[in-house]
Amino acid sequence: MPDAPDDPEALDPTGDPTGLRPRVPSPLCPVADGRFARRGVRLLLKRDDLIHPELIGNKWRKLAPNLRAAAGRTLLTFGGAYSNHLRATAAAGRLLGLPTIGVVRGDELAHRPLNPSLTRCAADGMRLHFVDRSTYRRKAEPRTLAEILCAADARDAYVVPEGGSNALAVHGCQALGAELRGHADVVAVACGTGGTLAGLAAGLADGQRALGVPVLKGGFLDADVRALQDSAFGGRRGTWSLDDRFHFGGYARTAPELDFFAEDFEQRHGLPVERLYVAKMLYGLVALTEEGAFAPGTTVAAVVTGAPLV
Repeated sequence: MPDAPDDPEALDPTGDPTGLRPRVPSPLCPVADGRFARRGVRLLLKRDDLIHPELIGNKWRKLAPNLRAAAGRTLLTFGGAYSNHLRATAAAGRLLGLPTIGVVRGDELAHRPLNPSLTRCAADGMRLHFVDRSTYRRKAEPRTLAEILCAADARDAYVVPEGGSNALAVHGCQALGAELRGHADVVAVACGTGGTLAGLAAGLADGQRALGVPVLKGGFLDADVRALQDSAFGGRRGTWSLDDRFHFGGYARTAPELDFFAEDFEQRHGLPVERLYVAKMLYGLVALTEEGAFAPGTTVAAVVTGAPLV
């Protein structure tokens, strides 16, 4: 996997190395919501979902520097059956004429009809390679990775990790923090693999802090974010924390309470709310506000990292 560049500034993660014309910086929109206002808290939405119609939000920010580093080589990456990252990588491959391979968790899926998410990946030209769950868990081990590359006939592929989170991706997401300097006291983002939070926190100014809302249970993300920052910067950067209470049972899981909340937010603000990441983050912000976690006068920015699947 790629290392961080010797001179991170030379990467220019805010630029467009691919010609895909992203909308950056993404819009920052104030939202009038009584649940925040009555606590003296101001809410902003950082509309990263508007960056690109197919490489949405943090997917663009994490993939762009890796696309540059791949330099036209086949991209191989990893994900589950409903992975937004796989979909974004497949879309990038189609738009750029770049071969892509998706290593999918669960070899039992190879003998079933593809779900809509994997169908989209295949339609975009991604070659799907299914592996058993034990192998998938060990995919970061050099020997296992080499075996996967061999089995997928992809020995020379450029490898992007699950969720797109590596040192280059962290530098790409650092631009998100830089775009928010001077605009908010707290910046919240939903977390899967931790790369967006690692970069976001590093890009914020002194006095700002990043809040990560994990969408998976397990409490492992603190160590993962630290490791990503170590890889990208040589140590911890910025002020950040995690609140593990709002995963609703784990990745790809929701609950009637969360669906009701998301539908209500959509009706209040006319914003389609993605359920697996964004809804959990927004739910957490409302809960924290009602708990008094934010002092009156605080401005909170919520990063909208994705849009509902269509």
